[in-house]
Amino acid sequence: MGKKFTKNTRRRALEYEKNINEYWKKNKIFEASVEQRSPDNSYVFYDGPPFTTGLPHHGHLLGSTIKDVAGRYWTMKGKRVERVWGWDCHGLPAEVFTEKKLGIEDKRDVGTKISLEDYILTCRDNVTQISSEWEDTIARIGRWVEFKNAYKTMDKEFMESVWWAFRQLYDKGKIYEGEKVLMYCTRDATPISKAEVAMDNSYQDVTDPSVYVKFKLSDSNTFLLAWTTTPWTLPSNSAVAINKDVDYSVVECDGEELIVASRLVERVFTDEKHNTLPHKVLKTMKGNDLVGKSYEPLFTPDEVLATSDNAFKVWHADFVHDEDGTGIAHESPAYGEEDFQLSKENNIPWVMSTDENGIFTIGDWIGHNIWDSNKLIAKELKERNIVWKIDYIRHEYPHCHRCGTKLMYRAHPSWFMDIDGQRTEMLEANDSVNWFPKHVKEGRSKKTIETAPDWNLSRDRFWATAMPVWKAVDSDGTEQIKVIGSYQELKDLSGKELDDYHRPWVDDIEFTIDGLTYKRIDKVLDCWFESGSMPFAQFHYPFENKEKFENNYPGDFITEYVGQVRAWFYYMNAVNTGLFDEAPFKNVIVTGTIAGNDGRKMSKSLNNYTDPNVLMDKYSADSLRFLLLSSPLLSGEDFALIDKDVADIARKLSMIWNMFDFFTLYADVDGWEWDGSLEDPSSELTNTLDIWIVSRVHELINEIETHTDAYDIPNAMKPILPFIDDASNWYVRRSRKRFWKSEDDSDKQLAYKTLHYILVKLAAVLAPFTPFLAEELYLKLTDEKSVHLEDWPKAGEINSDIIEGMAKLRESVNAGLSVRSQNQLKVRQPLASVTVESRSDAVEFDSILKEELNVKDVILGKKFSLDLNITPELRSEGIMREIIRHVQNSRKQAGLEVDDRIELLIESESPEISEAIDRFKEEISAETLTELYGESAEDGFETKVKIEGLELKIRLNKI
Repeated sequence: MGKKFTKNTRRRALEYEKNINEYWKKNKIFEASVEQRSPDNSYVFYDGPPFTTGLPHHGHLLGSTIKDVAGRYWTMKGKRVERVWGWDCHGLPAEVFTEKKLGIEDKRDVGTKISLEDYILTCRDNVTQISSEWEDTIARIGRWVEFKNAYKTMDKEFMESVWWAFRQLYDKGKIYEGEKVLMYCTRDATPISKAEVAMDNSYQDVTDPSVYVKFKLSDSNTFLLAWTTTPWTLPSNSAVAINKDVDYSVVECDGEELIVASRLVERVFTDEKHNTLPHKVLKTMKGNDLVGKSYEPLFTPDEVLATSDNAFKVWHADFVHDEDGTGIAHESPAYGEEDFQLSKENNIPWVMSTDENGIFTIGDWIGHNIWDSNKLIAKELKERNIVWKIDYIRHEYPHCHRCGTKLMYRAHPSWFMDIDGQRTEMLEANDSVNWFPKHVKEGRSKKTIETAPDWNLSRDRFWATAMPVWKAVDSDGTEQIKVIGSYQELKDLSGKELDDYHRPWVDDIEFTIDGLTYKRIDKVLDCWFESGSMPFAQFHYPFENKEKFENNYPGDFITEYVGQVRAWFYYMNAVNTGLFDEAPFKNVIVTGTIAGNDGRKMSKSLNNYTDPNVLMDKYSADSLRFLLLSSPLLSGEDFALIDKDVADIARKLSMIWNMFDFFTLYADVDGWEWDGSLEDPSSELTNTLDIWIVSRVHELINEIETHTDAYDIPNAMKPILPFIDDASNWYVRRSRKRFWKSEDDSDKQLAYKTLHYILVKLAAVLAPFTPFLAEELYLKLTDEKSVHLEDWPKAGEINSDIIEGMAKLRESVNAGLSVRSQNQLKVRQPLASVTVESRSDAVEFDSILKEELNVKDVILGKKFSLDLNITPELRSEGIMREIIRHVQNSRKQAGLEVDDRIELLIESESPEISEAIDRFKEEISAETLTELYGESAEDGFETKVKIEGLELKIRLNKI
């Protein structure tokens, strides 16, 4: 099996990338690449599915590119890599998307403006209308993944596996019901996890009133001066906290006695312009002297507080300090994490003054939203002499990551996963994973696990997996709980089977056990629990594919951007360590975040990025892939995507096609054919350049393989462009004469064989990273079906002496070219000599250095230097080289082929140029393929050029 080559067979990247996609599809190359590998040798990666509510952006393409690299690479390494797409369908993203379309303002509209059933059906319709743009764009970037059988988190099979997981964790004692203060979105009327806020840094700068509140001690006319930035919580105050070990001072100011931390006196007693107010310290005491004292309520107390012995007292709390504020904290346990914990530890009563939408339900501000009233409350309390003074503070404050509403902290009954009880196991699981970059393991990932609270699993929403919890109340008023782990179990208890287990249909199912009627609680699961269940739920485990999942768990690889360290990566660890006692994945790449071309977050309103499809059509998908893969993103750092950088990569990759064009041009001229062999030609090679470039390609194979095996993609990419430069600008350039002037046919044949071999190997090693270019190159160089059906190339013998010798030689060349540049001397101008400190015997050091630097002699000396003295003879030779350059350019302008012979006439009135023409007649003829020198037909191509200001006429014609 052989192959002939013809020149001018190259296509533009946009054309061949789209054609190759069609070729892959038509010939089922992706499917073949999977099927040709044994199921017993699987490589499993988990694909963090995107939400169905938006179109793909550069962040998605980054993740898809990395996943595609892993899939293609490990397939070439002999693994069976099945790749199935998935869709995140549930949770607030989908609900907010639906509500915008329906014009729904908040949770209260569901059940009034629209029925729950219609709301759920609308959510389902929205997420099933998946745009084909996803599939088109993912294919455009070159990712191979099966869309046809994509799993969806809303599928009943997926949800049943989630039920199973919940039941398993509940039975292990890892899930419990309780009440804690949580981040809470008043618009969506549901708790929000800290991880959701942290992953996309949903903190915004806000200005809040910073108020100093007076609490009158019951046994004197002295006031405790507490500080808070949430005056809206004051109507529900039930305690004051101090630190028993801190020094406090009684300060007289404007006729009042106020207690503050001694260290903060000078900072507190200032006016709005920070001028010191007249004040006097009357005495000091330890905080312990204040513990247990009672104070008068700010407002008429709620009945619960009014009748409690522990309300309106001073308590010690370790979390109070004297670094800012007043060293005294007002406590509203319903609205603060530390406040709530203090109340639990000391049996302090508390009252909820707002409803689930952040509207006051008691006190003077009934019916008002907390945030709308916050500053108003501060001002009114100042007028009532409850607030001593008001400052304003600008600080970062959490907002809902989906709807942008300012969050509140609110005590809320919820279901939790006991993270603290498995923290050690999760840390061990984290430590077993190969993280890239490595600092993430000991940094963000470990710290997330170390500091994570118990996981709030429940949400007070609608479109999500229903919590499989049913409750009944016995005759003693005690709650009885039944957690369901499968649809069959529910059917056995209720006799009911559903096509859809979402709310509201699952809400209607009741069953009786021992005379008690069980009804489902109306909570749904945090969609991150679904995400954490993805490794097994995508297979409907354990109800189906039990052996397949268990034989391929844990997965080999995952990747997402850095925000997912606190989210998906963490939640997968939590769920799967809880279920299976080990980490769910072995290797992970954590990327940074892509910024727009101005360094800011990519935003349509800022117009700071180019649509990915436009960018790929302009510069090629491979160029975008290459830039992303070699960028700081793959080391976990942020990176601004600039079009010019993609263009620069496209230009550098085009050197491959320059080599291909050169190869096919001369192969066509000489009639060289590929004999069908892809074997290493090293044993036949005698030319140092051939041995060097083959060793370099073997070196490249090893380096890429070593780093890719370790999931170090940036270092895997690092040697690629230098190799391309070596191959194009050194090997091909220095071998050029062997192809078109060599009289040694065997040497020419080996040059063809070598160049063909390195281009084929280059296609193979590029296949995972730039799959289109690799395929196009491979198909044009061989008769094989696809480079993506080949094994990863094995590196042959590497001649280190020649590699080191060539490196030393090129260092000398670069040093000499630098001296020429500094002295504005063109390389075409010959010089007498170059002095070098050392040379290599492994390569033709002197002869190559003479050619590259255009010098007559190489001298061994103590210091590198060029002899810059130009004799008349050297100058004449330099003119000859300029003449040859202009004649060659004229051949191109005349449209002549590389092997066309010409008749040539060159004339000049300059004696210096004429002398050079006469002196170097043979060299000019040989270099320009001139057979008739000094003559040219009158109708031939004619041009006039200048050499150092002196005119030269050139006329040539094809013979």
